[in-house]
This record gives sequence, structure tokens and C-alpha cells, in this order.
Amino acid sequence: MNFTRWSARLPGTQRRAAARTDHTITPDRLPDRLGEGSGSVPAARAEQLTDEAPCLPAVDDLPTREVLDRIPALVALVHGPDHRVAYVNDAYVAAFGVRPEGAPAREAAPELDELGLLPLLDQVLRSSKPRTVKSRKAHSGRSYTITCTPVDVTATPEGSGGVLIFAADVTDHAEAAERLRASERSQRQTAVTLQRSLLPQELEEPDDLRVAAVYQPGGTEAAVGGDWYDVITLGGGRTALVIGDVMGRGVRAAAIMGQLRTAVRAYARLDLPPHEVLQLLDGLATEIDANQIATCAYAVHDPNEGKLVYASAGHLPILVRDESGAVQRADEPTGPPLGTGGWMHASGSIPLTPGSTAVLYTDGLVERRNEDLDEGIAALERALSGATGSPQVVCDRLVRSAGVTADHDDDVAVLVLQHPARTGPDSDLFRNAALELLGGIEAAPRARAFASGVLTSWRFPTELHDVGVLAASELVANSLQHGTPPMRLRLRRTDRRLIVEVTDGDDHLPLRRTAEPGDESGRGIAIVATIATSWGSRRTPGGGKAVWCEFVLPGSK
Repeated sequence: MNFTRWSARLPGTQRRAAARTDHTITPDRLPDRLGEGSGSVPAARAEQLTDEAPCLPAVDDLPTREVLDRIPALVALVHGPDHRVAYVNDAYVAAFGVRPEGAPAREAAPELDELGLLPLLDQVLRSSKPRTVKSRKAHSGRSYTITCTPVDVTATPEGSGGVLIFAADVTDHAEAAERLRASERSQRQTAVTLQRSLLPQELEEPDDLRVAAVYQPGGTEAAVGGDWYDVITLGGGRTALVIGDVMGRGVRAAAIMGQLRTAVRAYARLDLPPHEVLQLLDGLATEIDANQIATCAYAVHDPNEGKLVYASAGHLPILVRDESGAVQRADEPTGPPLGTGGWMHASGSIPLTPGSTAVLYTDGLVERRNEDLDEGIAALERALSGATGSPQVVCDRLVRSAGVTADHDDDVAVLVLQHPARTGPDSDLFRNAALELLGGIEAAPRARAFASGVLTSWRFPTELHDVGVLAASELVANSLQHGTPPMRLRLRRTDRRLIVEVTDGDDHLPLRRTAEPGDESGRGIAIVATIATSWGSRRTPGGGKAVWCEFVLPGSK
């Protein structure tokens, strides 16, 4: 409540205010006769008003030295170009000791040099303008905010100008500010540690891709954000690549990021199309925090298709540089961010042929306060068009070209993947063979003969040859019994594994089950799961399904 506003209405307030404005009452202002006029006052009051007002000392009459000596702040007066000491008050003496008058400050008052004030004194003398420095720490551990004001010192022999130094002790404020900064640094370090621990410590290494990533937290003045990336091998030679950004800062954003990244890995194991993964992730993001949103791009690479199938939830477009250096932007389709709900995401595709490089990134790499976002993406495209070398080299070049430093005001995450163009002996380690199956009783024998011939030509060891043929036979038999045409058997080898895959037109995914002793069927998938390193199934985009298994080659890591 404003008591001043209300006190103006109290009885007598206006009369007292009027009396305060008239400090001197002269006889000619008094009424001629007591009681005359509406403004008359009693006789006793009139006699009191005629008394002479007490004489108050003016500022010019105050004893300057005595006042300065009593000030708790440190005060010193220097004069001349070499800043000779003319005066120090008692507080200054208590802080730094007695200082001889007339001696240069560099010799007589070394604390001024220690506090970095001598250049400031020169500047004040030249400009004749006051200067202030904040929170300078002396050797005693005390901190001072110091103001240097130019003054005329005409009484000195030189008659030159001087500087009045006024130092207020702000040690308590400085220590409180330092404790606050230390707390902020500790909280930021906690968030950075959490952020880094939630990111992949080592990226998975797909057979057909070379990948690298970099994460750069914001500068010391910026809170940690929720940027993340991931590489997930799906089996059957396919690889999922993810990048995302949780809106917001601090530990909360990092924690939500960790939950979303874990959920993405779980949904990726279902081997769903990218848009279905984002659809599931959108619902989960709403459950985690209805007021929190995040952007995400999820892409899947299948070496058999030569393209990158992706879906985006409000994230920046994927950039792909082909072997000739031309850069293509994958900006359609793009849905709203995760956590908004009520949107049906869609998948798109972009070619990723041998020799191509793709870049997934967060907004910290391209967004600047004084530039349009499209300008930042265009600059990244230009940098990518000339970026060659390994994925890690490309990562570093893109970050440098964007001007990202340790003091950057936002987090940056970059994920680079390359589909190498293999030639020479290296190309013999990556080979494909496929057989179209028309069905009928001759399909299984044809599949076994085809698999045996291919694996023999690839010079696999006998044991791997035999289990590969058995797996192909069982997967084809399962497709013949439970699937529909068209059917295809595909064999693929990389430098690390053998992959056997059968596709057909039926979209019912097989399940591994335990057959009873009297059952005549139901053992095919169980046999494959037993002899193979891993196996799985997924629905194909055009309808139907793919069932695959893979075997790690001898000597592979």
C-alpha cells in the first residue's frame, strides 16, 4: 500500500507541507492584526513564527578533510602526471598503511599499480572524465569498485590536475557473485555430464556405411540443450540414423533427451517404417511432458535399395552430397515437432548411391541471430559440396565453416554418413545375388542349389557354406508354406557377415515357436534362430514381408 498517497489526505498534512515550504517567515508576511483574515493564527503561534529560523551550515562550509576522514570508503587524492600522493583518508590507511605525501603513486602506493589503476589515472587526466572499474581484487583479498574523478589541484606547485580516487569495498558482493557463478558452473557441468553420458559413447559401425558424429555444447554462458544423435544397426544390412533436439535448456532438457533416445532405440528394433517410429515417439513425448516439444529426423538406409528413407518431425532437412559434389536437400515431407500430437507423419526418400555423403544436424550449426535460417542451410550446403575425406574430417570441416567455437551460444550436433564407392579387391567383399521364386514344389530345390553355388563361388568355409544353405532352404520353405508370390531369395555378403533374406507378398510376420514332438511343421524359424547369429522380419513398404538371418564371418569383430 502507498502510505504517501494516503497521508496527503490526513488532517493537518497540507498545513504542515505548506509550513515546510516557507523556511523564512518575515514580519511583512504576518497579518496586520492578530485574528485578521481567514488565514489568521493564534497569537502564540504568530510569535513562534516570527522567531529567526536556525542557520544550517552550507556544503561549502563543511570541513572537507574531516568528512573524508570519516568516510568508510577508501579515498585518495593524487596530482600531476606521475600521480603524486596528496592525501589518503583513514580508511585507506587502515587498508594499505600510511602513504607518504608528495611521492609518486608507483612508488608510494603500489596497490594502485596492483589494481591496474595507473593507466586509468592517465586516461582520466587526459579526458577530464570520470572512470569506474568494478570489483578489482587487492592482494589482501578484498574487492573494490573504484571511481576516479578528475579535480583541479591549483594549490600544488605545478598547478596541474589531479584525480580523486574513491574505492568502495564490495567484497561481500563479489564473493556472493562468485558463489553464484560457481553454482552455475557446477549445474552446467552436471548437465553437460548427463548430456554426454546419454549420448552414444561409441557409434555402431554398419557394414556398408562409414559414420562419424560430433557434439559441441554451448559456451560457458549458455545452458546445455537437448541435442542428440544415434546410429542403430537393424539387421539384414539395414541401418537407422537419428538426430533430434529437445526444446529448452538444462538438466530437464537433457533428461527428456535421454528418454526419447532410449525410446527411439526400442522402436527401431521393431523395424518399422520411419514415419511409424515418429508416430510412436510423438505419443511418448506427449506422455513425458505435455509442455515439452522436440524435433527429430529418423532415416533408414538399405544397401539393396540405394536410398535413404526418412521421416522428419519439425527437424532441419537432411543434406546429401553425391559423388560429383552436387548437394540435394531432403526437405519433404516434414511434420510438426514431437509432443504436439494429432498429426500423421509420412516418409520420404532421397538417393544415397555409392560415393554419397549425407549430413544430419541440429539448428545450432546453421541458426544465427542476425541471419535467416535458410541462409545458414545454404551456407552449409556450400561447405558440404567441397568437403571431402573421412566422415570425421567432414564433421570437423562443417563445424569450422559454421564458425562454431567453444563460446558458441547453442549446442551443436552433427552426424555424417558415407556410402563408400568400393572398387578393386574391396569390392569382392561386398557382393549380392538374388533369385526370383515362382513357387511350386521345385522352388525349394532351386533355392538350395542357387545358395550352394553362390556361397561356393564366394569361397566361404565349408561350415559356413552348409549353415547358409540350410538357412536359405528353411526360409524359402517357410515362405512357400505361409507366404504368397512374388517371392525372392537374396544372398548378400559384406566384409563381416553373410545375410540371407527371403521376401514374399504376405504381410504376416513369422514368430518363433516351440513345436510339439508330433508336429510335422513349425520348426523352420526355430532352426534358423538356432544356427544363425541373429534373425528378424519386417513388413516391406509395398506390402508383404522380408525374413532375414545373418552369420558373422570367421575372423570378423
